[in-house]
Amino acid sequence: MSDRPFSLALYRAATTLAAPAAGLLLRARVRRGKEDPARLGERLGRPGLDRPPGPLAWIHAVSVGEAISALALVDGLRARRADISLLVTTGTRTAGEVVAARLPPGAMHQYAPMDTPGAVRRFLAHWRPELGLFVESELWPNLILGARQAGVRLALVSARVSEASAARWRKAPAAARRLLGAFDLVLAQDEATAARLAAIGRPVDGRLNLKDAGEPLPADDAALAALRAATAGRFVLLAASTHAGEEAIVADAVDRLPAPRPLLIIVPRHPARADAIAAALAPRRIARRSHGQTPGAETDVYLADTLGELGLFYRLADLAVVGGSLVPGVGGHNPLEPARLGLAIVSGPHIGNFQALYDGLAAAGGVAITGETAGEPGRTLAALVGDETARRALAAEALAFATARRAALAESWAALEPFVAAT
Repeated sequence: MSDRPFSLALYRAATTLAAPAAGLLLRARVRRGKEDPARLGERLGRPGLDRPPGPLAWIHAVSVGEAISALALVDGLRARRADISLLVTTGTRTAGEVVAARLPPGAMHQYAPMDTPGAVRRFLAHWRPELGLFVESELWPNLILGARQAGVRLALVSARVSEASAARWRKAPAAARRLLGAFDLVLAQDEATAARLAAIGRPVDGRLNLKDAGEPLPADDAALAALRAATAGRFVLLAASTHAGEEAIVADAVDRLPAPRPLLIIVPRHPARADAIAAALAPRRIARRSHGQTPGAETDVYLADTLGELGLFYRLADLAVVGGSLVPGVGGHNPLEPARLGLAIVSGPHIGNFQALYDGLAAAGGVAITGETAGEPGRTLAALVGDETARRALAAEALAFATARRAALAESWAALEPFVAAT
């Protein structure tokens, strides 16, 4: 692993030269709410926790979706290797806050080091993991090659490579082969990724889609009871994990519905956008959860600008629009989260990141996918808000599909078992 392709050697040199500016970059991110100011040392490879004795498995996921799906790895490893400590790293503050609140006793969270040689070296010297499991598409060269050089056995699990990413790797084939060759095990989440990885030069070793896994998102019973009391008698339409532009699309569609209109609850993917969302939706009557407000009879929009409460609002809703799908450029979010709770689901057409899941869910009759023409989301919502029978049918098929996918996941662990057992 010492003779790196020129592009990787150049990358290492550039990140070494850029390392002194890392602190400035992190402080700029703190000002934008993207870093935890109390834990910046972790991003520089300086640990915030002591390493426990004995073997350690390290699971890395960058953002919220990957981190939540990685919880299935935590559960699986704990069930199979009670003797091994678990470290979960994430690359974003939002993911860190969500996953840290859901980790079981004995599992630890740290923020991943920035991909500079010094930060990576400090991280690996402290934690000394025996196993490293990277979720989906986190291919940071210094981190991966540094871990390999340190003797960490690596797996890329639930791997996802888009066509755009594959095209970039094809422009640097030697670098792609070196990075992918650092993994002892590669498990693709779908056939398209398997084909792209094989074309790059790393045939996969099996299939594992962590997005099939996972328990229903949690919810606080007392908070749910309070919200049900506050919304009693009103139809609740949820816009979940929304991105810029999607809130207005759904709110405008609700405005065109006949009275009495639903209460629209918006859970933005990034709560830091809440002020901008509230401004964009004015003059609608808005209550904000982060301000301690609850929806009243006159509330048009309840802005749930908090973290880790999506399971609460999925349980409260009569119908959910899964965000990231109404505007191009995001690729959708995991429809199994509402499906596991037996909720009727609407999605926009921009679902490339979860295309296989949506295709299966649509074939089962468990999701309504809108077209791309103007007004199409509104027509779909209007039809479902007014048709309880159709909503119940969607919800039942969604739950059945999610249950079947979870049952099939147990078979996929067979490919991972030897890797885990060898430590």
